[in-house]
Amino acid sequence: MFKKILIANRGEIAVRVIRTCKELGIKTVAIYSKADSESLHVKMADEAYCVGPSSVKDSYLNIPNIISACLVSKADAIHPGYGLLSENTKFAEICKNHKIVFIGPSVESISMMGNKATARETMITAGVPVVPGSSCLNNLNEALKYASEIGYPVILKAVSGGGGKGMRVIRTSSELQKQFPLAKSEALVSFGDDRMYLEKFIESAKHIEFQILADKYGNTFHLGERDCSSQRRNQKLIEESPSPVVSDKLRNEMGDYAIKAAISCRYFTVGTIEFIYDLSENKFYFMEMNTRIQVEHPVTEAVTFSDLVKYQILISAGEKISFKKDIKLSGHAIECRINAEDPFNDFAPSTGKIVKWYLPGGFGVRVDTHVYQGAEVTPFYDSLLAKLIVFGQNRDEAIVRMDRALSEFTIEGVKTTIPFHKALLNMQAFREGNISTSFVEKNLKDILAQN
Repeated sequence: MFKKILIANRGEIAVRVIRTCKELGIKTVAIYSKADSESLHVKMADEAYCVGPSSVKDSYLNIPNIISACLVSKADAIHPGYGLLSENTKFAEICKNHKIVFIGPSVESISMMGNKATARETMITAGVPVVPGSSCLNNLNEALKYASEIGYPVILKAVSGGGGKGMRVIRTSSELQKQFPLAKSEALVSFGDDRMYLEKFIESAKHIEFQILADKYGNTFHLGERDCSSQRRNQKLIEESPSPVVSDKLRNEMGDYAIKAAISCRYFTVGTIEFIYDLSENKFYFMEMNTRIQVEHPVTEAVTFSDLVKYQILISAGEKISFKKDIKLSGHAIECRINAEDPFNDFAPSTGKIVKWYLPGGFGVRVDTHVYQGAEVTPFYDSLLAKLIVFGQNRDEAIVRMDRALSEFTIEGVKTTIPFHKALLNMQAFREGNISTSFVEKNLKDILAQN
């Protein structure tokens, strides 16, 4: 087992990893930017090293400084969390070259799944259903040709994309001509790669993802699904497990394909297979694979009584994972992402000092956060303040509990998405489980009007 792990991340996920390390008796090393010198993960870790100024590119993406901190602290391994360098093949390769264990999959798996076009081709070869689309596009003319063959609307995606960046829904050829260079430019800035591909855009769809757990000995399992259909501009807002539209039969079928997808890229550790589920035709398609821990992993932990970060560490340390019987989902869990954004001002980021901070509690309530009263919310990083997770015996109980917990959650000093979540939670469509990926965009005014 590792003696010391460096967490190459910040915020709530850094705190989350530190807590599991403490339970495993592993020493922890935090890295931080100058803006994060008073952050909670810095205070909780056994050691902490400043890796640069406030900007992300000069600190949390500064690979030489992060590797130096790992070598100086004599850490055995690096946990990358999510985002930042978690799916960066160069970083994983450098860790390997310095004999530092990268707590994640192999460089080959990251590379294969990180290129969305290659991932599509891999899944097609493996027999996993894939959304009709193109391979990597060389130019606008190719994009126009493929779009005409697939049929509008289409969705334009960055080959190295994620988090909704470089992504555009296109409904006409003239719109494609306008958006293609803009999407390429955004992808280049976000990922250093401006290559694009096209997929058929499914209007009435659910975003269903399966949690994968695989060790280095060929044992691959899935831990059920998460429904991430409550989205705005391709950014997830509320996640839940299990999905209200997935039957036991469908879960088994999608789960088998998720396992097949993981095996096809020789995957090990924790990962997520994302599907788009066409409600109108009752068909599902592979969308992408995330080769890391997900922001929404706590809902899976709640319904499977498992610590996914612990599994990541154990698998990377070479331990074998086995289950005496199939993993069953128990109860229902919901997660709301509490962001420092103003939902009444087009979700504009909100910064400032947290002058009041009161967390909800009680049975079945969990809060993952790095924020505390007096903390400063800066403009340099992601707006996520906390993840509010609730668990109930069934979906109705979980919704009621989430509504109560949101009412208790008190944050003053910055605007937050709490009012939005309360409103969406009480929409009839949400209560009935009928939220599609386009619901929020189409009904935003009605949602906000409830406040």
